[in-house]
Amino acid sequence: MPMERSFSDVLQDIVRNVQEIVRSEVRLAKTEIREEAVKAKSSAAMLGAGAVAAIFAALFLLLTIVYALALVMPSWAAALIVGAGLAIAAGVMLMTGIKQFKQIHPRPERTVESIKENIEWAKQNTK
Repeated sequence: MPMERSFSDVLQDIVRNVQEIVRSEVRLAKTEIREEAVKAKSSAAMLGAGAVAAIFAALFLLLTIVYALALVMPSWAAALIVGAGLAIAAGVMLMTGIKQFKQIHPRPERTVESIKENIEWAKQNTK
């Protein structure tokens, strides 16, 4: 006949299991947060690169294009056309970066779902 376990032994096992579940959830949350941080870093790099590219484009190409257009139209009209084109290009790069930022999920979805499942499991097993 198998030996009956005491209430304290069962309670200790439950506490150990809950501790292990919590540790697992913390590990999962860390992993998810790390993944999202990598996405954020990539998006920030794209925004930075877009901004730098826009500045360099403005410095080097603006002058060249303005001078070229000034040969066939007034200088102010040439500068206006070039400035508008540069603004459009910069807008496209910034919108791309913003779109990438919107894909970042700061909440660790898998961890939250796993915690909900564990809570539901614990509720059902304590009834």
